[in-house]
Amino acid sequence: MSETPEVRPPVVTPVRVIIALCLVAPFVAMLWVGSYAKTDPAFIGIPFFYWYQMLWVLISTALTVLAHRLWLRDQRGRRTQDGGVAK
Repeated sequence: MSETPEVRPPVVTPVRVIIALCLVAPFVAMLWVGSYAKTDPAFIGIPFFYWYQMLWVLISTALTVLAHRLWLRDQRGRRTQDGGVAK
């Protein structure tokens, strides 16, 4: 008989929930158009509609970097926990 490798279901941990929230937040913010479909308050002459979206470019970058670093930390922890060598 051939042995099949043990398949583990994905584990939902608090870190993975935070990672998911970091990745979903920009989508929710940009799809909720009613929250930023206005011109006031203007910032250095730029209507709110435009600078709000540009601000989310920076926020999305920061959240994606955070999610990536949390994922790497989570993977290192899982490898260590499973008896593998952590890098």
